[in-house]
Amino acid sequence: MPTLTQNEIDQRIYDLYDEYCHGNIDRREFLQRASVLTVGGLAMAQALLPRYALAQTISFTDPRIKARYLTYPSPGGTSGTMRGYLVQPNATGPFPAVLVIHENRGLNPYIEDVTRRAATEGFLAFAPDGLSPVGGYPGNDDDGRALQASLDQSKLRTDMVNGARFLKAHSLSTGKLGVTGFCWGGSTTNFLAVDLGADLKAAVPFYGAAAETTRVPAIKAALLIQYAENDERINALWPAYEGALKASGAQYEMHMYPGTQHGFHNNSTPRYHEASAKLAWERTIAFFKKHLGVPA
Repeated sequence: MPTLTQNEIDQRIYDLYDEYCHGNIDRREFLQRASVLTVGGLAMAQALLPRYALAQTISFTDPRIKARYLTYPSPGGTSGTMRGYLVQPNATGPFPAVLVIHENRGLNPYIEDVTRRAATEGFLAFAPDGLSPVGGYPGNDDDGRALQASLDQSKLRTDMVNGARFLKAHSLSTGKLGVTGFCWGGSTTNFLAVDLGADLKAAVPFYGAAAETTRVPAIKAALLIQYAENDERINALWPAYEGALKASGAQYEMHMYPGTQHGFHNNSTPRYHEASAKLAWERTIAFFKKHLGVPA
C-alpha cells in the first residue's frame, strides 16, 4: 500500500494529480513537475498512483454474489455492441438495479469492486466498460485514459444510456433503476438523470460535473449529490446547478465531505478518505433502498 498518508502529501501535489487524472498532463510531466514542486514531491506523486490489487474489498469469488461479463446492444454508440460486468446477489431475484459508471479510464478493478459492493447489498449491479469497443480496459489507467479520450464522447454517453436501459429491462431486474458514478461517471450520472427522465428513480453522482442547467427540468429521479471539499473545478458548478434544481422542484440532497479530495471514495490511492468514503457509501446504499425498494 502507499507509504504516505493523505495528510503527508502536499495539496499542490493533489492539484497536480487532478490535472493528470483528467488528462491535462501525462504521467511523465506529472512526476517531473511534482519532483520540483516541493521536497519529497516525487515520492508524494508516486504514492498517489493507484494500487488496485491491494484495494479490493469484495472478492470476485465471494459466495454472496454471482458475477459475469456479458454484452449488450448499443445502437448509436461507439460500435453498436458493448461489454459490461453484471453482478447479482446469490439469490433468485428479481432485484432493484443499480448502474455503476466508471471514471475517465474504463472499467478498472476499483469500479468492478464497487459493483460487487452494490450486489452484496442486494442490488443487481451492472458496470458498462466504455472502452470495450476498443479492446476494453487495457490494464493500466494511463492507456485507459488515453483510449477513453480518443472516443466520440457523445457516442460513449449513448453507450451508457443503452447500458441503463439494458439493466432496467433485464430479467433479473425489478425495473426500478438507480445509477451512481465517479468523476466522469459522476458527470454521466447527472447526464443520465436528465436523459432518462422518469425511467430513472435515483441517482448518486460522486464529484461529477453538473447537468446542463437548461435541461434540469427533465430530471425526475431523486438525487443524492456527493462532493469533495477540495475540488474547486467541480464545486464551482454547484451554485448554478442547485439553483436549477430548486427552480424545477427536483428532489435532491447534497453532501460535501470536509477535508476530502476529488476521488476520495477510491480506496486505491491516498486521496481515499476512509471515514468520508464509508459514510458516503452508507448514504448511497440507504438512498437506493429508499427509492428502489429494499432488496429481499
